[in-house]
This record gives sequence, structure tokens and C-alpha cells, in this order.
Amino acid sequence: MEQFVGNWKLITSENFDAYMKAIGVNFATRQMGNMVKPNLLISLDADGFISIKSQSSFKTNEIKFKLDEEFNETTADDRKTKTLITLVNGKLVQKQTWSGLTSTVEREILDGKLMTKCIIDDVVSLRTYEKEA
Repeated sequence: MEQFVGNWKLITSENFDAYMKAIGVNFATRQMGNMVKPNLLISLDADGFISIKSQSSFKTNEIKFKLDEEFNETTADDRKTKTLITLVNGKLVQKQTWSGLTSTVEREILDGKLMTKCIIDDVVSLRTYEKEA
């Protein structure tokens, strides 16, 4: 888990509009979502709680959780999801379910970058973050 800890800045985003559309984000919010380049602050506390905070000029959203324990999440686009985050083969896998839909967000470190794959059905978005010093 330690390799994920740090402050990450979004450097590239592919197919994010299609992903947001597939999960039901309205047009105006998608326009903002496509423009902002959020920072991700990932931390781990002494009690084993992990925090992922997404900060941008548009919105800040934070989730706190323990691995392998389902929790209620209110997403940045205000979906109310049941979320389970696991660590599988070095990937942080976040599974969100709501209104009969399921989305998966996979985070992994490749070549020092945080690669985030957002998946729903056959729609995949890839967002790449670089660690800040």
C-alpha cells in the first residue's frame, strides 16, 4: 500500500468524458470534469485507514476506508454507492455499486506513475498521475 501514498498530479486523461457519461454524469458537470486537473492525496494512518482525497479548483472529495471493508461512498458527482476497495496483485481495486450499476476503478503504480483505469461495462478511461516531490 505504501507505494500509493503521496501527492499525485493528473497529467493525462483519456476517454474520461465517455466514462462520466456512462455512469450518468450530466453534461454541465462533465464539462467541468473534463477541464479540471485534480491532485490526489493518498495517505495511510496508524489505524490502517486509507484516505484518498481528490482536490481541484472545482471540487474536493475524500473517502476514508479500510481495505476489504465495504463502506457507503458519496462520489464527486454525488452518486451514493456501496464501495469495496481491495489490494489485488499490487493494484488498488475500487468497486462501486449503485442503482443496479457497477463501476471499477483500478489504481496501480507503473514506471513511477499512478495509472488509474475507470471501467463501466465496455467503457474504459485511463488517467495518469505523476508524483509530486
